[in-house]
Amino acid sequence: MNSNEIINELKKMSDEKYKKNIIKLGIPEDRCIGVPMADLRKFSKNIKKDNDLARELWISGYHEAMLLSVLIMDKKSVTLEYIEEIMNDVISWDLCDHLCKNIIIKIKGYEDLIYKWSSSEKLYYKRAAFTLIASYVIHNKKADDEALNKMLQIIEENSDDDREHVKKAVLWALKEIGKKDMEWKDKSAKVSNKLILSGIKSKVWIGNNALKELNTLVKVEGRTRLISNKSKMGSNV
Repeated sequence: MNSNEIINELKKMSDEKYKKNIIKLGIPEDRCIGVPMADLRKFSKNIKKDNDLARELWISGYHEAMLLSVLIMDKKSVTLEYIEEIMNDVISWDLCDHLCKNIIIKIKGYEDLIYKWSSSEKLYYKRAAFTLIASYVIHNKKADDEALNKMLQIIEENSDDDREHVKKAVLWALKEIGKKDMEWKDKSAKVSNKLILSGIKSKVWIGNNALKELNTLVKVEGRTRLISNKSKMGSNV
């Protein structure tokens, strides 16, 4: 199938109720088809990895076509330069996170984007920086202490952005660092307290919400990362 045929198939899969919900989240109606992610993932299994086709789907502008584009990209040949180019087209948090978690963290040297984007004024470049921090800690069992210290510093220095899609990503990154082990739980808690003491609205919000979870984290046998004692209790029911 070519890109036009794929988009026509997506339109046949459209769910009007789902489409209305997506529009409420801020996706422009003329760019929304209305296909749930689970259906996109299933559909993508019938398409070979193809960067040219992925590019065509991406530039179509349709939200679902762009999500599908990420799923059929050949990760081995996607470059950081291409990623920086297409990030300009990202207009939603879900596409931002989808691109970060499925493609960017699999590209060698992606960590450089964290340092570059964390101070960006562009909404989704900045969110991506903190989504990448969270993803780095979750998926990298050998996360480097020096890198993590730098990331905590980035969080502390760039947590004064009150935009919802940024501060929620900053919060996510801070909590994920804290889940690495007890040492990093303490370090993340210290940063959280510093944010609270700053008196800056967004920092206070991030610090308070981080501590709510950090204070519940415990070590559980058989797990490499800390989990909330609430989760532990729930798993025993």
